[in-house]
Amino acid sequence: MDSKREPTTAEIRTVIAASAAGTAFEWYDFYIYGTLAPLFGKLFFPGSSPAAGFLLALATFGVGFAVRPIGAAIFGTFGDRFGRKVTFLVTITLMGFATTAIGLLGTFAQWGIAAPILLVLLRALQGLAVGGEYGGAVIYVSEHAPPNKRGFYTGWIQIGATTGFSLSLLVVLITNTLVGQAAWEVWGWRIPFILSLVLLAVSLWMRLKLSESPVFAAMQEAGEVAKTPLREAFATPQQRRRLFSAMLGGAVGQAICGYVGMIQLLNFMQVSVHMDPVLTRILLIGVLVTLALGNTLAGWLSDFVGRKPVVMAGYIMFLVVLFPGFQLIADQANPAMARAARERPVLVSGPDCTYNPFAQHGQASACGKLLDALTRTGVPYTKQDAPAGAPPVVSIGGSPVDPAGLEAALKSAGYTLDPVTPPTGNLVIIVLAMIVIAIPGVLAYGPMGAWLCEQFPARTRYSSLATSYNFGVGIFAGFMPFIVQAIVATTGSVMAGFWYPFIMVVIAAVVAFFGLPETAGKRLTESENA
Repeated sequence: MDSKREPTTAEIRTVIAASAAGTAFEWYDFYIYGTLAPLFGKLFFPGSSPAAGFLLALATFGVGFAVRPIGAAIFGTFGDRFGRKVTFLVTITLMGFATTAIGLLGTFAQWGIAAPILLVLLRALQGLAVGGEYGGAVIYVSEHAPPNKRGFYTGWIQIGATTGFSLSLLVVLITNTLVGQAAWEVWGWRIPFILSLVLLAVSLWMRLKLSESPVFAAMQEAGEVAKTPLREAFATPQQRRRLFSAMLGGAVGQAICGYVGMIQLLNFMQVSVHMDPVLTRILLIGVLVTLALGNTLAGWLSDFVGRKPVVMAGYIMFLVVLFPGFQLIADQANPAMARAARERPVLVSGPDCTYNPFAQHGQASACGKLLDALTRTGVPYTKQDAPAGAPPVVSIGGSPVDPAGLEAALKSAGYTLDPVTPPTGNLVIIVLAMIVIAIPGVLAYGPMGAWLCEQFPARTRYSSLATSYNFGVGIFAGFMPFIVQAIVATTGSVMAGFWYPFIMVVIAAVVAFFGLPETAGKRLTESENA
């Protein structure tokens, strides 16, 4: 493509298709682990506490996010120095091979301690790859798009995360159904990871047909490519403030909104309210597919009314619907447990009544052991201190029960401990609540790619966007499932963990409103964005 002319409509369509498909495949690779976190807790982190295993599996999921800033620094520099196209070819190749390798790992029972160590290392490689992927794809499309359609065009890239997550759920669902539950837990779980090789081949074939971004090509011809882009990105106080604002106001806010509507919905429905896992995946796939094009619509709307109003609308809606939306799902998904929790609440009293969710070999105190037993069941509870020396007591509806028969007593009191399938009428309400919870992520994601690209000059755009975006997403949003579940395990309340995403989105909204200027319609040239 000639860097001195505007790309044609056909060329832009090819750019969007190849970039969006590659991004979706890469997010499939990254999220496939997240969809299987409960199973990975059993296979790679066995111990006396299922809660601890699940938390360690979620922490390993977070490792992939934690190293994203490192990948952003590496590949951001590479993309600003050597080009957008070659960089996202490298990132998708690294991702594909790391994902396939996870599917070939032995479990803890087969390889011992080497299994979780290698799993963490491969998750780190995935994080390095995705740290460079998003910035490359969204910048590549932005630098091809006309200013008045940039939000709409990059909205297709924003579908990548949703599509990849939906694809991971679908592949897991189909594979699990075909091989059966017994075979699934032994070897069937490997198939979705090994399938990554096929997706890698398709992605490479599509992306190899692309030419370099016209903005970067023009900089190359003019000899204006930055030699040390990462250093330039942090050179002045103004640039550092912009990076900080993009991180908190943009990356963190939209990622929290999006992940709550995907990962947290999945964990909540499966782990906290005991909905049937297969049904949960089917419902979530349906919701995500239904809302997928909303990203492009939100991006398109931002081309007309501005990026900030659309994103802020997503943040505000998130804060309004978060707690009532999940509470509604809890009530409708498992009515028996919700009714039992209201009418016959569980109370644990005793001295030293603390619970360590990471304990692999049992809790230190007798009261802690009671809390561990309750956490295993997923039943909500409250704690009450007792005088030193008093024996720990668990009561249901005010009546003390024998700890040895706790599970039977819970079932007798109406607590449903096995996976449940809600009535049809309840399912309709659950789906509507899921849609409402997911919409804020759509509003925040849709315009975000264009908005972040427009914040930074061409010479350091890749480094600036990738670093700010991945640091925010990797640290503050990536560990959100782990933090939420740790709070739930510690407090006994399935709703307490949602205070973390609520507070983070409040911070994001304030920073976005005051720290990120409106940029819709700006050209992505050095002179206009320097």
